[in-house]
Amino acid sequence: MPDATRRIGVAQRFVSIGECMIEMSGGEDRQYRLGYAGDTLNTAWYMRALLPQSWDVDYVTALGEDRYSRDIRGFLDSNGIGTGRIQTIANRRPGLYLIHQEAGDRHFTYWRDTSAAKLLADDKPALHAAVDGASMVYFSGITLAILAPRARGRLLGAVVKARDAGAKVAFDTNIRPALWSSQRAMMGVLTAAASLCDIVLPTHDDEAPLFGDASPEETAARYLELGVEEVVVKNGAKPALIATAHEQVSVAPPPAAQVVDATGAGDSFNGGYLSARLAGKSLRDAAEAAHRVAGIVIGHRGALVDPALLGG
Repeated sequence: MPDATRRIGVAQRFVSIGECMIEMSGGEDRQYRLGYAGDTLNTAWYMRALLPQSWDVDYVTALGEDRYSRDIRGFLDSNGIGTGRIQTIANRRPGLYLIHQEAGDRHFTYWRDTSAAKLLADDKPALHAAVDGASMVYFSGITLAILAPRARGRLLGAVVKARDAGAKVAFDTNIRPALWSSQRAMMGVLTAAASLCDIVLPTHDDEAPLFGDASPEETAARYLELGVEEVVVKNGAKPALIATAHEQVSVAPPPAAQVVDATGAGDSFNGGYLSARLAGKSLRDAAEAAHRVAGIVIGHRGALVDPALLGG
């Protein structure tokens, strides 16, 4: 992405927008481990681990005034993720989810009705200030899904303003039907959001049931037709497909170690890919880097692994 990197401008600042939640994982003998995670936070974590220290990595969300909101701020601060643009919402708190194993697969139960992050786009000036001067802005379909319709419009307006000012915009559709009022609304919002972005990182298995894509190539073509410059179609343990208007490459992951926990695999892939592209790596090299990062993550418990393991 050498030419695209130049378009970003002089500032070196990655801004991720979304919801950080309390994560309860484990469950063996009804014993759970408390942590903090969320799709856009996970990607910010890996961007911080992989980008040079000359880059700032900021997380934009909303938290409450409770103990766990304070702990989340402290956790982010202590790990080099900027919290200066996190809003504080009275009488709200972080959402919570519990991961449990059943029939050999992970299942998630959520409590987020009073999540402060649902109001992260209610203050338009604060939102615009949060992305001002960004080199890259990143958000997801989950970010959009938790917001009220007008708040989605404010978020997308801020994204457009940042892009007009020179930022690159990256978007993971991260389809979660349970968060949307209807399939029609979900399809319309995700498509509209993608059309405003430079890089879209969908997952084929999630896209196919919703949009009818018969192959990763069809998923890529659909987003390219919207005007997206670069589409990265993730496909689990199968090759990822990376497509632009002029180039298309398929990159298989290396032989994987034993999968201990797949939580955060796609988010870490995004972090590996985007950080490599910002460093000027080719499509193929960036995808190989992304597979490497995701391969490390799935070999450990939890969405966030020790950055030292990544050799960033």
